[in-house]
Amino acid sequence: MTRKYFGTDGVRGRVGTLPITPDLVMKLGYAAGKVLAQAETASGRPTVLIGKDTRISGYMLEAALEAGFSAAGVDVTLAGPMPTPAIAYLTRALRLSAGVVISASHNPYQDNGIKFFSASGNKLPDAVEAAIEAQLEEPMSCVSSEKLGRAKRLPDAQGRYIEFCKSTFPTELDLRGLKIVVDCAHGAAYHIAPDVFHELGAEVVAIGDKPNGFNINDGVGATAPAALSAAVKEHKADLGIALDGDADRLIMVDASGRVYNGDELLYVMVKDRSATSRVKGAVGTLMTNMALEVAFREMGIGFARAKVGDRYVLEVLQERGWLIGGEGSGHLLFLDKHTTGDGIISALQVLSALKRSGKTLAEVTADLTLFPQSLVNVKVARGFDWTQHDAVVAEKDSVEAALGGDGRVLIRASGTEPLIRVMVEARNADTAERMARRIAEKIPA
Repeated sequence: MTRKYFGTDGVRGRVGTLPITPDLVMKLGYAAGKVLAQAETASGRPTVLIGKDTRISGYMLEAALEAGFSAAGVDVTLAGPMPTPAIAYLTRALRLSAGVVISASHNPYQDNGIKFFSASGNKLPDAVEAAIEAQLEEPMSCVSSEKLGRAKRLPDAQGRYIEFCKSTFPTELDLRGLKIVVDCAHGAAYHIAPDVFHELGAEVVAIGDKPNGFNINDGVGATAPAALSAAVKEHKADLGIALDGDADRLIMVDASGRVYNGDELLYVMVKDRSATSRVKGAVGTLMTNMALEVAFREMGIGFARAKVGDRYVLEVLQERGWLIGGEGSGHLLFLDKHTTGDGIISALQVLSALKRSGKTLAEVTADLTLFPQSLVNVKVARGFDWTQHDAVVAEKDSVEAALGGDGRVLIRASGTEPLIRVMVEARNADTAERMARRIAEKIPA
């Protein structure tokens, strides 16, 4: 399906240019209201929940969305700055028609975006996004005055969500004795994440917790873990936790300052669960390191790859009836804990695994050695399809045969540039680099 506005995670772009303009976002609210809020709630009117991160543009876009929903006859509840997964939870808990988040996740403050959740707290399927796009092409109108939507604030959204996060941590465990640095990326969790870990007993040092509208993700957070590594060593902490701007990603750091990505954290949690119960399988993406696939196979645990994007990880989990999955970027899913990726809840699952094992992150992951990856980008003519180029296909097949079960090849077109990305994994870094260049040399520039 070709989508004009929706990408892999909602509608996103530079503020002031399409699609992130006040008029288009107002129309998006109207279109979403028409499509999402057909079913009436217990109050007799469709109601949506709107949250946002800490970008300065959030004020403008919140007002535009509110106007669009009101024109469609939909009531609006405003939560203010809240993590993306918090809106998913509160939408479901309050039995609302839909949830909306104004955020561009890990992007700089000049960008922003709109994400939607269904009444069940799940990201929208492609078909619903297509229906919203179709409605966007229709003229915007307005219901009669007596049917206009109303708006109100949600009291204690912060406290409600803190309690939900804490409820996912085992009641028989606590975090006493741990000193944790929590990096909130100057984002939506600045007033939530430190409290969650503190209330469970940890000594918390918060960084990236002073948003000013312009500093979200700026040198801090999950996409810039050097700040967390330095803070952990400076404060002689046991662990560090980094979230991104909307708090759906997690990266962690141990006492030495060593960074652990989403693949490694997924391994920690699957290993912990498999020690006490049967884990049928886990889902990664096309970019997940092959070391996990090998490790899970040796543990007798199934493994499947989804397209890149946590929404696609979720789809495969639901298809297979599995519970755990994630991406190397730090999007991690536990469907018995939440309906969507949640950085705070993911951190709590890692912490509970460490508490149960009595080991450090380094010790728990000592038997996992990530395969070196080599990535080569080749500029090509727009529209170039490598699968139709015999020499490239033949070289890919030759490299895969040479690697056998000790490596993997992934060739994909960039979604934003005229590039072909050639990625090779192998047990040896030199082998990975040599094989990637072999394939790249066959691609006509």
